[in-house]
Formats: sequence, C-alpha cells, structure tokens
Amino acid sequence: MADSAPAIYRDLADRTVFVSGGASGIGAAIVTAFAGQGCRVHFIDVQKQAGQDLADGLVTANGTKSVFTLCDVTDDAALHAALDVAEADGGLDILVNNAANDTRHLVEAVDAAFWDTCIKVNLRHQFVAAQHAYTHMQKRRRGSIVNFGSVAPTVGIKDLSVYSTAKSAVKGLTRSLAREYGEAGIRVNSVVPGAILTQRQLDLWISPEDEARILQEQCLHRRLVETDVAAMVLFLASDVSSACTSQEFVVDGGLIG
Repeated sequence: MADSAPAIYRDLADRTVFVSGGASGIGAAIVTAFAGQGCRVHFIDVQKQAGQDLADGLVTANGTKSVFTLCDVTDDAALHAALDVAEADGGLDILVNNAANDTRHLVEAVDAAFWDTCIKVNLRHQFVAAQHAYTHMQKRRRGSIVNFGSVAPTVGIKDLSVYSTAKSAVKGLTRSLAREYGEAGIRVNSVVPGAILTQRQLDLWISPEDEARILQEQCLHRRLVETDVAAMVLFLASDVSSACTSQEFVVDGGLIG
C-alpha cells in the first residue's frame, strides 16, 4: 500500500464525478477516493452485486451516498442515460473512463467478434462517454476528463494484442479531445497504470515469481496497488492540476522492463 495518507482536495467537495468500471479493482479504489473527498459519486459496472455493495458502504462526511447503476459501457444509450443521471445531480464535473477488460488472448484465437468487443470495451466507450459528457460540461465552461491507457503496449505484454492496440489509441484520443475541448475550459488527460497488482491480477495471471520479477524491473521495489492510481486520478480531477491537459500520467513505479 502507498505509505502516505490520501491528500485532501477541498475544491472537489460537492462536485459530481462519474466513474466507469467502478465496482472492483482500480475502479473501486477511485470511487472510494472520490467519496472520501466529499464528491457526489456516480459509477457504473456490469458487476451488479459488487457495485451495489460498494455503493451501500460509501457515505461521505456530509451524508452524500454514492450512486451505482448497472450498465454495460458498450451500450451507448445506457451509457448516455447514466451520464445524464449524474448531470442531473448537481452538474457533471468529472468523468473517469476507467472501464476495461484485459482478458488474455492468443493472436490466432482472435476473430472479428472478439476484436470488436475488445475495442468497444477498452477504447470506444471512452470516446462515447467523453463526447456525451462534453455536451454537459461545455455549458459550465469547465470539467476534467480522465481516460485510461496502459503500459501494456510499451512493455509488450504477451497475449494482449487487441487490448494493447486499444490502449495505444488512448494517447491519440486524449490529445485530440484535449485540443477540441480546451476552448470550453475542459481538460482531458490519461492515466497509464503499470503493474497494479489487483486481486484479479493475482488470482488470474501474476504468480509470486512474476511479482518478484516485476518488482525488480521497477525503480521502486514495492507492490503497486489500486490506491496509487486513484491518487493520480484525484490530482487530475482537482483544480490543483488546472494547467495540465493533453498529457499522459504514468503510474508504474518507474518500470524499466
């Protein structure tokens, strides 16, 4: 775990944030972190029970409860509707496009259906959500959009060819949207997590031997966890980062592998 207590960004209190893929892993850490700042948190996921349990357990100091909506990010109409609910709750201030699926896949096993689904889950929804969020944010001439990339394309992680393709495109998407939306005072950045050892990663893919290798490849020889990423997202959501847009913020412990 990160050693320091989470920073408090006073400007985030009472702001409305929308997080996709917020029921578990990095997403749940982000949702929890925003709730801790006193935000009105709306989040979506396809994991119904995990999402509801998380929402039920989060109440901010001012009594605000988080709102969970069961939603598949590949369903444009449902995604738009969920964003509209957040907008109605005080005005959408922050969008975090966290949802993703990094299921491993062999190149030879990829067919058209898998390709399309993987691109939709890992890339397309980020565009669709940002596009719709802009219609709300531009009315107030401010907002922060945080997209999610990955170190996978840079490191060349095995069995993630389509996922890596999608995540590579996030850089171009972020820079393009930042240019388009900057005139309305809306910032767009991306967070690029490294080897964040969530329970899913440990259960499915990362063995103790893998972890030992990863720690040696990082400049910082400690386990990276979900709260490390959530801390970066809070910074980008806050006015503290008001001069930051069109950038990638890498959270990988200095991965050199």
